[in-house]
Amino acid sequence: MLEALLRKRRRVLRIWLDAAAKPGPDPSDKVAQILALGGDRVKRIDRQMLDRMSQTGVHNGVIAEAEPFPDLSISEVLETAFRGGRDPCFVLVDEVNYEHNLGAILRSALGASVDAVIIPVQRGKGLTAVVQRVSMGGAEAVPVIREGISSALAQLKRAGFLIVGADMDGVAPWSLPLSGCVAFVLGGEDKGLTDPVRKRCDHIVGVPLAGGLESLNVSVTAGVLLFERVRQRAQS
Repeated sequence: MLEALLRKRRRVLRIWLDAAAKPGPDPSDKVAQILALGGDRVKRIDRQMLDRMSQTGVHNGVIAEAEPFPDLSISEVLETAFRGGRDPCFVLVDEVNYEHNLGAILRSALGASVDAVIIPVQRGKGLTAVVQRVSMGGAEAVPVIREGISSALAQLKRAGFLIVGADMDGVAPWSLPLSGCVAFVLGGEDKGLTDPVRKRCDHIVGVPLAGGLESLNVSVTAGVLLFERVRQRAQS
């Protein structure tokens, strides 16, 4: 919730704060920031009422009501990136059904300066309350675009992107140049990349594993790939 107030991508309408929460003397104290930024939108209520209101079961003493995230298209995000002289990076997540995975991917995407995360129009989880909480601000900063995966890949390919799919039998990510315009494609937790999506990829990468492991969690794989790109860009 504090991230929504700080980043201002959408308007926060109302805030309910634990009546017992006291601001610290440091301006960076979270309660102090909520009170300062929230103003008259903040209402103090008891913790039991917050427990009843919470959709996720975890509220840390504060709940907010906000407007929906703004809708952005792939072309709008690309235009902004190219106008700023940047090589953009997208993450496409096909049918991730566990909210914590999508939230963790968004958190890594924020840390790795990803321009947008694309998820299917109907399949998989959207920006639920749990996803937003787990993302730790990622959902407030990284646009999430709902678009058909095949359509999104076609648009990114036309824009000159390198399409990199993640699967167990792929080459090591550090063996490829990833510092330019790159779109990473991740499959669902159980089935991985589908054949049609795999055929649209320029390369398939996998994370080399020891200890007899076959694969990593999809959100962990996303983090490895994204920060390999960060490493390459830092050295270029």
